[in-house]
Amino acid sequence: MEFMDGNTAKETLEISDILSGDRVGEKIRINGAVNTVRDMGDVAFIVLRKREGLIQTVYEEGKIDIPLSEIREGATLEVEGVLNTEDRAPNGVEVRIESIRILSQPTEAMPLPIGKWKLNTSLEAKLNYRPIALRNVRERAKFRIQEGLVRGFRDYLHNEGFTEIHTPKIGAKSAEGGANLFRLEYFHKPAVLQQSPQFYKQMMVGVFDRVFEVAPVFRAEKHNTKRHMNEYTSLDFEMGYIDSFEDIMQMETGFIKYTMDLLKKDYAREIKMLGIDVPEVDKIPAVRFDEAKKQVAEKYNRDIKNPFDLDPEEEQLICKYYKEECGADFVFVTHYPSKKRPFYAMDDPEDPTYTLSFDLLFRGLEVTTGGQRIHDINALYAKMEERKMTDEGMEQYLSCFKHGMPPHGGLGLGLERMTMQLLNEDNVREVTLFPRDLSRLSP
Repeated sequence: MEFMDGNTAKETLEISDILSGDRVGEKIRINGAVNTVRDMGDVAFIVLRKREGLIQTVYEEGKIDIPLSEIREGATLEVEGVLNTEDRAPNGVEVRIESIRILSQPTEAMPLPIGKWKLNTSLEAKLNYRPIALRNVRERAKFRIQEGLVRGFRDYLHNEGFTEIHTPKIGAKSAEGGANLFRLEYFHKPAVLQQSPQFYKQMMVGVFDRVFEVAPVFRAEKHNTKRHMNEYTSLDFEMGYIDSFEDIMQMETGFIKYTMDLLKKDYAREIKMLGIDVPEVDKIPAVRFDEAKKQVAEKYNRDIKNPFDLDPEEEQLICKYYKEECGADFVFVTHYPSKKRPFYAMDDPEDPTYTLSFDLLFRGLEVTTGGQRIHDINALYAKMEERKMTDEGMEQYLSCFKHGMPPHGGLGLGLERMTMQLLNEDNVREVTLFPRDLSRLSP
């Protein structure tokens, strides 16, 4: 009988193992996928790809019993050899091979030149061969940065006393409403895919006070733009016992500061590889919606076309304005018109045509929507009646307020949009693992 104790002794080393100890001159064993083979005649350089990056190995003709022709791009190998220093090699070291064991062989040639430093091919080709395209180390690095954003979100909120929750994505009613819903039949009953976890996270504020979730949300929007997706990952949190909606903005500012520092510390390799300009976030300016519109209209000589919302050009100009005025990459735009916010958004008591809500703009693009919610059941019913809404499908949600709820608020941040802006990409699909849009349901 064997027992598992959680410890596995491995003879093969990872790149971090090699770099952390003084192993130069020692015989080591390492495995990985063949990223490139550079045949120089008597000598060939076989570069292996591992989770931590690339490592160069040296194949010398006549010293290995496996011919070089069998070492193909995409094969996985285990090699044994002596570690030497080599300034021109990735990480400054290389392994002079003494033996090779082929773990697997590809049956087809690579459809994309993944061994190149930059994968200079169309977005369509990259998405059609997504699992292969992401083997390119720079393409892969984008999603390490995305991991860092999620990790920063989770770490920071855990430290602030939040509880992570997991809510259903199939429901009877959507929190946002409107026509952009994916409707489906659920065992002969009408159902929808959730546009956000809003109702559920509000319910759970009555349980845990502070909650968050990282999960997909669905929007049946017939957009085919570079900034919209029909399924994306939302970073949501909701917190109770707030004094004002500014508490929500302060919490998000803290998360962003923490996460940018985390990226610089733990993702320095990917930042350097991608040439990312990580923003310095000391504090984030906040400006009223109506004031922001006037500022950019006056400074950039443009007409205010829609008094109830920001168009993409206005988002860009607001960010340009605050970058020029105070060097800020992020801007909170507050007090959005009530007409453009959901029924649960709390109106400004000083002027109920506006709400105690905000968007966060990052380098010209909205990445977050949040604000204070109505926590009084009578005020909720009054807002619903004003909008000619019924409570059908919302009975459980509304029952929480009948039994008492604290003042609360929260936000939702689009992970892919945030990543796109941080990496200075032009299309959100570049930073979406497997995009879902009007034309794409695979891979």
